[in-house]
Amino acid sequence: MAAANGSTGKGFEVPKVEVRFTKLFIDGQFVDAVSGKTFETRDPRTGEVIANISEGDKADVDLAVKAAREAFDNGPWPRMSGYERGRILHKFADLIEEHVEELAMLDTVDAGKLFAVGRAHDIPGAAHLLRYYAGAADKIHGETLKMAQRMHGYTLKEPVGVVGHIVPWNYPTTMFFFKVSPALAAGCAVVVKPAEQTPLSALFYAHLAKKAGLPDGVLNVVPGFGPTAGAAVAAHMDVDKLSFTGSTEVGRLVMKAAAESNLKSVSLELGGKSPVIVFDDADIDMAVSLANFAAYTNKGEICVAGTRIYVQEGIYDAFVKKAAEVARKSVVGDPFNPRVNQGPQVDKDQYEKVLKYIDIGKREGATLVTGGKACGDKGYYIEPTIFTDVKDDMAIAQDEIFGPVMALMKFKTMEEVIQKANNTRYGLAAGIVTKNIDIANTMSRSIRAGSIWINCYFAFDPDAPFGGYKMSGFGKDMGMDGLEKYLQTKTVVTPLHNTPWL
Repeated sequence: MAAANGSTGKGFEVPKVEVRFTKLFIDGQFVDAVSGKTFETRDPRTGEVIANISEGDKADVDLAVKAAREAFDNGPWPRMSGYERGRILHKFADLIEEHVEELAMLDTVDAGKLFAVGRAHDIPGAAHLLRYYAGAADKIHGETLKMAQRMHGYTLKEPVGVVGHIVPWNYPTTMFFFKVSPALAAGCAVVVKPAEQTPLSALFYAHLAKKAGLPDGVLNVVPGFGPTAGAAVAAHMDVDKLSFTGSTEVGRLVMKAAAESNLKSVSLELGGKSPVIVFDDADIDMAVSLANFAAYTNKGEICVAGTRIYVQEGIYDAFVKKAAEVARKSVVGDPFNPRVNQGPQVDKDQYEKVLKYIDIGKREGATLVTGGKACGDKGYYIEPTIFTDVKDDMAIAQDEIFGPVMALMKFKTMEEVIQKANNTRYGLAAGIVTKNIDIANTMSRSIRAGSIWINCYFAFDPDAPFGGYKMSGFGKDMGMDGLEKYLQTKTVVTPLHNTPWL
């Protein structure tokens, strides 16, 4: 047990987590890797091995893509009515809701996520998103064209084909369904490469999809490593569309592989360094709470984490004091404990990366106000950390740390903070805290980011498109925009003879 500012005590029970699925899921069956290799997935609470997972590589990806190709080219899934596909997806969502507890446990032991949050939000949210797209499956249609000549023209919206999804480890369930839900609703067949750190829930979802009636080959899950399994998906000549969420550096490699293979279309959701901008007129307690929420949710392992906090000079000193008090009260410990606010980083590599950035912040001359240390005698726990005296060109203000590290900075005018907020290669999200609607409107139109949250943060919704500007990537998840990227438009034209109308 690790804790910031005191112990969490022993008054909770750690459930026994059963891992039921550890093999690859290809063409409707759980199978060993062609190589026979396995890899360890570890519990970040302790560093101990949870299970050995079949390690997919190029040979397994080839089999998965072949199954998906057959399911798309000759199977029933893309040929069903949208209504029929929607019914199966609703059944899939029913099964998720029946297994909320077990799925939340898997993401807790695999990713260090708070069990209570997974049970209340992540897993039900996945079912909700799946139902959103199940409802959209029978509403995909083209348009009748008003041609300038004696022709009848119309468009069809058709599924793009076989889709490769490479998903990250920070939200194993949420990101799985961000990608899979609209692709399935559109009528595509998919191959999912989950992160090697967090394969457990993805394999369970494959089991539930089969149980729901998804035809064999429509959903395939191939755990493995990025340079082998991930690279094979990105470069595969029979994958028609690629969706990747992860680092900007790997995003470049994915685009290169897509370009050098079959020029498959690509959508990328990459890094972020999102600003939260607090104006003098804000309620300071609300603003501190929101900034804490933005920076430390999911131990900072979230692409839209609000880790650059700009506070107007009139309330800056009071804000720093209150933010430090809130951070010190945050309880870090076992994510199964309902009193815990923050669990462990996902693995040893990420843990060491965050601690390295904390050291860099000190060396660059930022002032460490609170936190900054590892805690606990086992596992990958780090205290919520706040730096002040941060300059815009410091690494802790520019680089995506992906950990519980907040950089606090002061500003005078709206014009100044617009420049500061946009002084980043990323453009995923931003938060604005003000009671002035004119300030809110000006800021929301001036910041170059895909999501602007005014007096709130992490305001995700199935109907709200999400995706980045600049080096945060391109292509939207959620909303009808998220469905469109798995469809392509076909134009059909035929001559009209002796018609009285054009």
